Amino acid sequence: MAIKLKESGYHDFVILEKAEDLGGTWRDNTYPGCACDVPSHMYSYSFELNPAWSRMFSPQEEIWEYIRACGWKYGIDPHIRYGKHVVSLEYLGREWEITTADGEVMRANAVISAIGALHIPKFPEIAGRFAGPSFHSAEWDHSVDLKNKRVAVIGTGASAVQFVPRIAPEAAHLTLFQRTPAWIHPKPDFAVSPAMRQALRLPGAGPPRALRNGIYWALETRALGFAVDPRLMKMHERLALRHLERQVPDRELRRKLTPDYTIGCKRILVSSDFYPALSRENVTLVTEGITELRDHAVVDATGGEHPADVVIYGTGFRVTDALQEQRIVGREGLKIQDAWQDGIEAYYGITTAGFPNLFFLLGPNTGLGPHLGGVHDRVAGPLCHGLPAPAVEDGGEGDRTSGPSGSEPSTSGCRSG
Repeated sequence: MAIKLKESGYHDFVILEKAEDLGGTWRDNTYPGCACDVPSHMYSYSFELNPAWSRMFSPQEEIWEYIRACGWKYGIDPHIRYGKHVVSLEYLGREWEITTADGEVMRANAVISAIGALHIPKFPEIAGRFAGPSFHSAEWDHSVDLKNKRVAVIGTGASAVQFVPRIAPEAAHLTLFQRTPAWIHPKPDFAVSPAMRQALRLPGAGPPRALRNGIYWALETRALGFAVDPRLMKMHERLALRHLERQVPDRELRRKLTPDYTIGCKRILVSSDFYPALSRENVTLVTEGITELRDHAVVDATGGEHPADVVIYGTGFRVTDALQEQRIVGREGLKIQDAWQDGIEAYYGITTAGFPNLFFLLGPNTGLGPHLGGVHDRVAGPLCHGLPAPAVEDGGEGDRTSGPSGSEPSTSGCRSG
């Protein structure tokens, strides 16, 4: 968004970032095996295609470096104020008042919320207390040595399917607690050869653009099932069932891992090493609910006690709470919670009635598929056209607009108060 603002002539903006570096979820998540589950050549800016991805599904470190490199290349860093955690947004009639946790107050004509959804870890409510080390996968504690430890993993979502195969071989025993099985497709991951990378560097954007478009349309086949007829998802369901059957020979384990809902109703995961990890002799899959945590054990709904030295939560994020728990006050004192009391909604996922010049990059009902990066690409342009006219670069204060941020709403041309 910041890059598109500058391209459109807006230079009077700031980005308020609560952390001390760029990167968002790719800065924060450092668990073993952390990688993108969307092909690398799709998971990148359309205007900054990267021919140097090392793998078809790039690891966390590589994506984080790509984001930082883009910030440096396009001159975004000077606009960023790090360590600025926004705690309040209030509309004052013609402008927004933005307050940060350190007490600074700024004002801007427009605010763009780019806080994302994957930054507030979600923990299940479980009675009791565990005495040993415990942490969420998004806050991985690398000081905890898992070698020869009894590890309990709660959750089988997108993060768990990546880190479980990495930690299972070193654990004395791993107990995996599953609430709902996921539909899982094989992950066509491979190292991008030097020859392929060289071909993608040929003059012009032809080769990388063609690869990106091919990936896009291959993934887009799912949209027909989502939007036209769920029966069109049968092809994807058959692929997932064949994958499960090939990788899990044990019939009872396969039964526990078979979803009972239409594929696509929950996020489709990709992995080629998760199922084999569950077939290891030192791994147990528990499908009963958890009722209690004890000093050194997790208790399931049957009363079964599962000894553990370490508990790891792979329970996802508080996605809808990311906006609802913020103090956002619009026209005539309308709070965002009251505006959404009958249901969270926004016009095209970007704006909400009663909150003038407040825009969302990841608003309600926008995280619907594997092409979120592409959606953000397409949203940025129209947003720029909807903002007040940019200030003359060598002029005075000019119009105040807002830019994006990795973790916080951003304001531009703002003034401190």
